[in-house]
Amino acid sequence: MRVGILTGGGDCPGLNAVVRAAVIAGTQRHGMEFVGFVDGWRGVLDGETVPLDEATVRPLLTVGGTVLGSSRTNPLKDGVEQGVARVRSQLSALGVDALLAIGGEDTLGVATALHEAGVPVVGAPKTIDDDLSATDATFGFDTAVQTAVDACDRLRTTGASHHRAMIVEVMGRHAGWIALHTGMAAGAHVTLLPEADVDLDAVGATVREVLARGEAPLVVVSEGAKVHGAEAVKNSPRDAFGHVQLGGAGDALEHEIAARVPGLSTRVTVLGHLLRGGTPSAADRILATRFGLSAIEALAAGNLGTMASLHGVDVVQVPLADATGVLRTVPDSRRAETAGLHW
Repeated sequence: MRVGILTGGGDCPGLNAVVRAAVIAGTQRHGMEFVGFVDGWRGVLDGETVPLDEATVRPLLTVGGTVLGSSRTNPLKDGVEQGVARVRSQLSALGVDALLAIGGEDTLGVATALHEAGVPVVGAPKTIDDDLSATDATFGFDTAVQTAVDACDRLRTTGASHHRAMIVEVMGRHAGWIALHTGMAAGAHVTLLPEADVDLDAVGATVREVLARGEAPLVVVSEGAKVHGAEAVKNSPRDAFGHVQLGGAGDALEHEIAARVPGLSTRVTVLGHLLRGGTPSAADRILATRFGLSAIEALAAGNLGTMASLHGVDVVQVPLADATGVLRTVPDSRRAETAGLHW
């Protein structure tokens, strides 16, 4: 079997670990041959590949980003039938028997459509946002949260030195998992998520209370938080999957806090793509490796149209459609855990 591997969407710590595990296990256990498609689905459409063998992938466990490159190319943008036909044509020309698609909602959504059209494909879930259904965790999330917490720890000390409120904007789009975990681990006084309405008066009251205690307020806000009743959009043109670029929630919140706490010095730090980069944590290396191993066993067994998924402590295969149907957002029960508490 000749397998093509691609990494699509935003880059993420642990992507290279999946590629490494898949190639080593597939080669040694099943005699598979591998090629990597360059820049996600763009490489598939254009037939641009790089060779992948054991020697190439062995050093990749600790390397961040993706050595295959990525893009937000959508092969189905101009129609499913046309896109599927083009993918089939390129796979046939390259002698590729099956695909391993590593990505998030959009990348795996394309993989789902390809499977439904009869293209042999399996997936591995990747997103720092941890928002894919049918899996308890995605690799990249742990690294992103630790990076955000490290930043908050540093900002807290400089905020205290200048009696200043520090506002930290983190990624997450429509799911607030990064903000929730960052706020809890960093001991933030206010944490704002996309899933809940923003009570600006309550935020102002909390900030005043923290200042009255002689502390510097630390506020964590998800980029998708609806500070003014809607998501803050940085760039309105939509990408190939219909997404706009979010940004500005932190700045909007700074303005609202300043209006409610006159004279307060504030600073906004937008962590943004800092959360995507760098060396994956130990937890993400392990999870990514297990996902790569599971994906290869699924291919070898002919268990197509599935995605590696963490259920409890076990990695299992679930239908791709189950992973991409509904986003996994922060439930009321998790928000209720800390509701009403003054940290």
